[in-house]
Amino acid sequence: MQRPSAPRRWYDSATMDPQIRYCTTAEGVSIAYWSIGEGPPIIDMGHPPSHIQMEWQIAPIRAWYERFAGRHQYVRFDTRGTGLSERNVREYTVETQVRDLEAVVAKLRFDTFDLIGSINSSAAAAMYAAHNPARVKRLILWCPYTRGSEFFDDPGTQVLRDMVDRDWHMLTETASRSRFSWKADEHASAYAAMWRAASTPQGQAMLMDSLRNLDVTGDLAAVRAPTLVLQRQDRGPDVARRITDSIPDSALVLFPGGSAAPYLDDADQIWEAIARFLGDAAEPTRPPGAIRSPDSNIVTILFTDVVSNTALLQRLGDERWRALLREHDRIIREQLAAHGGAEIKSMGDGFMASFGSATRALECAIDLQRAFDDLRSAAGDEESGVEVRVGLNAGEPIAENDDLFGTAVTTAARIMARAQGGEILVSDVVRQLVAGKGFLFEDRGETTLRGFEDPVRIFSVRIA
Repeated sequence: MQRPSAPRRWYDSATMDPQIRYCTTAEGVSIAYWSIGEGPPIIDMGHPPSHIQMEWQIAPIRAWYERFAGRHQYVRFDTRGTGLSERNVREYTVETQVRDLEAVVAKLRFDTFDLIGSINSSAAAAMYAAHNPARVKRLILWCPYTRGSEFFDDPGTQVLRDMVDRDWHMLTETASRSRFSWKADEHASAYAAMWRAASTPQGQAMLMDSLRNLDVTGDLAAVRAPTLVLQRQDRGPDVARRITDSIPDSALVLFPGGSAAPYLDDADQIWEAIARFLGDAAEPTRPPGAIRSPDSNIVTILFTDVVSNTALLQRLGDERWRALLREHDRIIREQLAAHGGAEIKSMGDGFMASFGSATRALECAIDLQRAFDDLRSAAGDEESGVEVRVGLNAGEPIAENDDLFGTAVTTAARIMARAQGGEILVSDVVRQLVAGKGFLFEDRGETTLRGFEDPVRIFSVRIA
């Protein structure tokens, strides 16, 4: 049974900021932490160097933490040498990060908890999960690396390392803008100020030089917790795939761009992937398909269906068929998360999803078909592969009880039913919404859909 310390909600009564508390490692190092919210516990190791008090003052970071605290007891701490934890330390390694985490776990008396590691703490989170399989229920890794060379041998990172010794202020300002994209100037400036408060040039140099030599790759196979790996397309997808392949029960979701932040422009899409993994419902204030422009009610509806599912069952048998369907479900949910789609419902061998962007919906459909092509190729047996048809339409559906209804939805379903295996069919509305975005279409002419009097023009999407 979980034995959380009480009370669970620790806020400063004057400011309503999280109340900073302290614990001590086995070797006597003081570690600062805070804990907010109620529910199953999550410990977030952050991205060292960090400053848990100043993080809370940066609005997008605070909003990100509050998402977790809405349904969980959410814990953040500063590793030694950074932030409000003991600063005068002689070493900073992946092992010291693990010992700092152990101190927080012991203080809060958690039997089991979910664990988050991000960038510089990802290796330590994986190592702890590997050595404590009975404690870590689920593991989330954001932009991870498990060999220090994979991160610190990058030419850009090497330039930043030289700047640590030359110009501390310039390092933090430049690295922050590079980390979050140059357009995120206001956030980057606030983050740079926090970074300077969180560490010193000497501390930053010690962190970078020591973590450069870490390698916990050999521990990955021992991780027993279900693991979600979240990575940016521009920050090393090959590294993320290798990590995912090495952890037995893991899934990878890729997001576009190179920002180190999960909490800025595409925070909603990333949160949906995390919430689904944690078993949390989507945010209660967001209706299905609410990822849309604020001045538009247009929603793009996507339907999928496995072609000849009954014949596939008879051909494969119950166990192989069910295993294939599980893989089918995984692929669709990963692609929905990667492209910002909201899963409305699963219908056995098909899905209904909604998007606030027709472009994202069509990109998702294309990546879905590519993923199923790869699955069939990997199996090496076309007879055992799964073929999926996809249909899309856009309109203004009725949202009610976490579902969508109306003409726009029914039209999308009818269009999907006209598709062949491996094919994507869309309405003319969708084609016009994505005009100029580089998609290629073939006009299939007008057709009368079941239940409708007026004909609808349908287009197939060319998959390069």
